[in-house]
Amino acid sequence: MMLSLSNTDIQLPSPRPQGLAKYSDLTEMARGGNGVLYSAYDQIVGRTVVLKMLLPEHRLDRAFRRRLLREARVTAQLEHPGTVPVHEIGEDEEYGIYYAMKRISGENFFSVLRQLAKGDEDVAAAFPLDRRIEIVRDTCQTLVFAHAAGVIHRDVKPENIWVGNFGEVTLLDWGAAKVWGESALDEGRYLASPVRRKPPADDSLTVEHGEPSYELPTLTPANQLIGTPTYMSPEQIANRDIDERSDVFSAGVCLYEAMAIAEPFRGKNRDETFDNICMRQPTPPSERSPKQHIPVEADRIVFKAIAKQTANRYQSMRELIADLDDLLMIVRQEESG
Repeated sequence: MMLSLSNTDIQLPSPRPQGLAKYSDLTEMARGGNGVLYSAYDQIVGRTVVLKMLLPEHRLDRAFRRRLLREARVTAQLEHPGTVPVHEIGEDEEYGIYYAMKRISGENFFSVLRQLAKGDEDVAAAFPLDRRIEIVRDTCQTLVFAHAAGVIHRDVKPENIWVGNFGEVTLLDWGAAKVWGESALDEGRYLASPVRRKPPADDSLTVEHGEPSYELPTLTPANQLIGTPTYMSPEQIANRDIDERSDVFSAGVCLYEAMAIAEPFRGKNRDETFDNICMRQPTPPSERSPKQHIPVEADRIVFKAIAKQTANRYQSMRELIADLDDLLMIVRQEESG
């Protein structure tokens, strides 16, 4: 977006509008089971932002209000190049709790992988193997920062990884995050359906054997589990206490999918998917997708990241990143040689 001098010279209105009144040109971008995203123009600052607020039926619900506030504050406190800056948290008499954040350009990683699965040659040229590994690596770097701040994401997946037009990688949707030291009662064990982009009717598709297949929904409050089934760690499925190694597992699933353009654990239904995660070892990515020319070394890294037992996994994101850096060197040497 080009800067416009006309936007920078406008005088501040008097009296200054409060709450949502200072935003104009609200355009719905996406909505989910509990929330809605709008693109809006901040008339005071002179920039386009994204507003997130609750759907009308949830605006007076204390639990949903609390979760949205929590999501906004966690996101705001995680100031890092790999997170979205929060500009404002407020409450409007009509629309209730909302928060404003930076509008980012680009597309989510899920969309990239789906296009690769469909054989899009332009996307394949823009996102070779090393770039896809690098995107996962950058996501892990953001998680290093979050874990150091005592925050576990709990819903790491390609849909929540945003790839910007200038190469930046942003990890979105901290609404499921767990803060260390917070009890299950304090946090409220529920997770409403994630916001979906619109308007494509097939946006709930994901990749499997090079063909789209239906995506399992995020679990709802009644299930007492938090996360997206195909990316959940065994300890999440068992509803046990988790630590940063749960995010390591989810990142490992993303790594497998990024390299093989296929999902490691998807079953015919949620229960079969959970059985696969907890009891079955997937086909090594180098064997699953030989056309992707995945080094055998990548298999070891993936399997360590998605080990069933936490003690057998990478014990921190830093350990995983170190091996990903080595893997990137191998991949780039092979690509250049």
